[in-house]
Amino acid sequence: MIWLANPRLLKSAQETTQPANHGLTVIYITHRGPCHVILMSMTKGFRQRYFAVTAAAIVIGIGFGLQLAGKSQWTATLLILFCLALSTKIAWDIMQTFRQGKWGVDLLALAAILATLAVGEYWAASIIVLMFTGGEALEDYANRRAQRELGALMARAPSVAHRVSASGLEEDIAIGNITIGDRLLVWPGEVVPVDGTLLSGTGTFDESSLTGESLPVEHRQGEQVLSGSVNNESPVTIQALRTAQDSQYQQIIALVQAASNSQAPFVRLADRYAVPFTVLSFAIAGLGWLVSRDPVRFAQVLVVATPCPLLLGAPIAFISGMSRAAKNGIIIKNGGTLEKLANLKTVAFDKTGTLTQGQISIAQIKPALGTSQRQLLRIAASAEQHSTHLLAKSLLAAAKAKHIRLYPAARVTETTAQGISALVAGRNILVGKAAFLRDKDISVSNSNLATGHTALYVAQGSKYLGSILFTDTVRTDSRQTLANLSALGIRHTLMVTGDATATAQRIGKMLGISEIHAECLPKDKVAIIQAVTERPLMMVGDGVNDAPVLAAADVGLAMGARGSTAASETADVVILLDDITRCVLAVHIGRDTMRIALQSIWLGIAASIVLMLIATTGLIPAAVGAGLQEIVDVFVILNALRAHR
Repeated sequence: MIWLANPRLLKSAQETTQPANHGLTVIYITHRGPCHVILMSMTKGFRQRYFAVTAAAIVIGIGFGLQLAGKSQWTATLLILFCLALSTKIAWDIMQTFRQGKWGVDLLALAAILATLAVGEYWAASIIVLMFTGGEALEDYANRRAQRELGALMARAPSVAHRVSASGLEEDIAIGNITIGDRLLVWPGEVVPVDGTLLSGTGTFDESSLTGESLPVEHRQGEQVLSGSVNNESPVTIQALRTAQDSQYQQIIALVQAASNSQAPFVRLADRYAVPFTVLSFAIAGLGWLVSRDPVRFAQVLVVATPCPLLLGAPIAFISGMSRAAKNGIIIKNGGTLEKLANLKTVAFDKTGTLTQGQISIAQIKPALGTSQRQLLRIAASAEQHSTHLLAKSLLAAAKAKHIRLYPAARVTETTAQGISALVAGRNILVGKAAFLRDKDISVSNSNLATGHTALYVAQGSKYLGSILFTDTVRTDSRQTLANLSALGIRHTLMVTGDATATAQRIGKMLGISEIHAECLPKDKVAIIQAVTERPLMMVGDGVNDAPVLAAADVGLAMGARGSTAASETADVVILLDDITRCVLAVHIGRDTMRIALQSIWLGIAASIVLMLIATTGLIPAAVGAGLQEIVDVFVILNALRAHR
């Protein structure tokens, strides 16, 4: 891979330079990240299989020419040697499979090639080799087509940004050199390099590669713009909120790499089908030999029993399903997740930011005697100013709206799902749940507890200062999502949240959730999920404290558009669009993909069995049988590609 670029970009890109003859700087990429390795491996595998099928076609062509020239002995020798060479490669792959404790279906193809050679049907053996290598090349082509949407994300990754200095000068820098707070200029048609806040008036952006939304999205001054979106109209200026490594687009690329490099467990399931299919094939072939007393009949049956439907149907369907999901703003990291999605029995939800909007606002400030509302808000916001929790963001927004100047905070310690302790203006401040303060021997009377609201309780030293109550609205599509899941036959639903019991009960009953678990620590969530017997189970969440339970569930689904990086990294499925209805679409895609994969396998097996039974009568010559089997293979591949649509 060769780029032309400015030498000052070299340090961040980890590249080396070499002067070109025409005075330009040629940059050779020496850093090989996972993305490059995946793409290079795909290209290498495709070229190897393309070479194999091309070599098979050339050898058969030469053999046909020799046959026409009357040199049939030379033809036989050439074809036999070529088939034996390919058989050696297949045999080696089979040995490697056995060493891994697996049983593949290549054995049947190898048996068909050797059987036809043994009975002198070297033309049929050559056709089997051609079709077998052709099927592998076609599989690679199908994989590349199915991964087009995934690869497009990586191909569009930005590499350079335009930084604007305080004096207004513009300079080009590598995106790795962007720091938080930098002002960046994005020209029309350019990809936004990092997550940022829009500083200029308004702008329209194409976010289709991030969310699947085909229409341009308008953002106003002060709103967040995601990296990977494309500026549509006029130049805009943004202020960097995150570095390139932590921005949305780079996280998506990391998820795509994991998805592209995964092996679907269903491929191993297809291999398990191979055992009875291989036994049945040999039994039918042996029966044909026994009845006819002709060993050629054995070879004729095995020729139409080649296992390409098993080899191709399932993996192509699963890769196609993953690609379809990515096109709809859903990243599914591996094919095994699709199988679990297809068989879901239970779905569990977090509350805040998942079933609710996650845009929490302050409902009431209740200071204790001797503390004003303004002072209580100032102390709480000062302690929470470095936290990423939704409640902390609401506190900071309220303080900013009231033009409250915050105190500096030091020695900040955050206890996940409990609260924060910090040194604010020289005083020890605690902000968190009532239980968090009580654990520190601070008295919070029952009369001070909020009912039906999320609340933070504040203390200074051992003195209780008051509470701040928050409200959050249920997503407009949460009720419909649960109804759609029920229509799919998923009747067992749970809410597992760290929020107060009264709040969780109010929202859970409103949505018709069957089980409600509130005031849960991360370890409590894991224990609750592990105790559920109706499996597979999918957990839907978005926060840092959801990461452990997402990893513990059979399928962890992260609302990644606004959720935390930790949740996205541990989840099996990430929804890029802030749309909870996409979890229903993920289940639909899983079911469609599983149905098409099984359909492809069984149609291929059924067609092969019919051809084998006909072949036992001697009506299908070996060379013709090889061609008929390849027609079955093409049909199976085309059927599996339906999962992409």
